[in-house]
Amino acid sequence: ALAAAALLYTPSMPASTITQIIIGSARVQAEVADTPAERMQGLSGRQVLNEGEGMLFIFEEEGNWGFWMKDMFFPIDILWAASDGTVISIAHDVSPNTYPQAFYPTEPTALYVLEVPAGFAKKHSIAEGEYLEFR
Repeated sequence: ALAAAALLYTPSMPASTITQIIIGSARVQAEVADTPAERMQGLSGRQVLNEGEGMLFIFEEEGNWGFWMKDMFFPIDILWAASDGTVISIAHDVSPNTYPQAFYPTEPTALYVLEVPAGFAKKHSIAEGEYLEFR
């Protein structure tokens, strides 16, 4: 019984790595999702994403990576970036109500995807062509 109880308190996956991203004049403390399980979970089930926080999805290869709002509780901006960090596409103010619609980059060359609170890109004047700088 003790072993079973202990298992209840074991996190299902190790704590994610946090990286700082600078984009334009903004800084984001981003949780890194770089395994299939972490990417599948994403921000689903979270109650809030505070200003200055985000989630960075890193893929093994460039692609046309689609995102949907399954089990999401708040709207987000989704930024797709190429291997050199150039933002190639932005989906603004994506609402949980859009599920099961999926959102894709305008070009199938995304290696990184950054999810930030809705309105972040407009608030910080972030547009396609900006660079994600990893610290």
